[in-house]
Amino acid sequence: MSKFLLAAMIVVLIFGSYLYISTQTGLVEPVGRLALVKLVNPDMYPNHPHAELLSQYAEKKGSKCALVVHFAGDSNYRQFKQGNVTIIELAMIDPNGLRTDISWTEVISTFIFGPDYSKYHYRADGIEFDNLDDALAYVNKVGKKNGQEGPIPMVNHGNVRTGGIFINPGCGFPLYVQIVWKEYGRFAAYYYIAKGLIDPYFNNPYALYEISHASSLQKLYNLGDLDYK
Repeated sequence: MSKFLLAAMIVVLIFGSYLYISTQTGLVEPVGRLALVKLVNPDMYPNHPHAELLSQYAEKKGSKCALVVHFAGDSNYRQFKQGNVTIIELAMIDPNGLRTDISWTEVISTFIFGPDYSKYHYRADGIEFDNLDDALAYVNKVGKKNGQEGPIPMVNHGNVRTGGIFINPGCGFPLYVQIVWKEYGRFAAYYYIAKGLIDPYFNNPYALYEISHASSLQKLYNLGDLDYK
């Protein structure tokens, strides 16, 4: 074994150990993207397949709560029970108006310089927060109230309403990046971003259906035909 390969393995081992220890003592466990497109709307709602999927993961981890992050629409993003798990919702709000798109200029800027925490507001349970620290303190408070011990599994919603589902990382991705960066730093954020983007292709049992029916599901959603009756 070459000295370079041995050194690389040691670095990976040390970094992996650091990430594991950090997430065990941090507020959240970054999981990644939950879904690719909407199956039914709203999809963060009791007994929806994506809500069930998230609660099953949380239960396997022994977690009382799970956190799903969004790019805010007009919802209040209220917490709800899915089985024995409390699903907490947190959304990022652009004060300049409703947005559901991804700004690639902002993505590149974030990747190089880090997130701009002054640009957005946040919403959970109908409460507006003007900074991420207060929003995360509220998430922590809700978790403790529901018996949470250890980090809360966190996903970004991931749904793409129009366009390519592979290029667009989906709803909540900017907030996912902000939280991971704030909690664990730049290099951990790079790791969890990469891991999180591929997660649904291995751990979402609906992924193949979502991929093969993406355009038709997007069309049905935008026509209002996926709304609960």
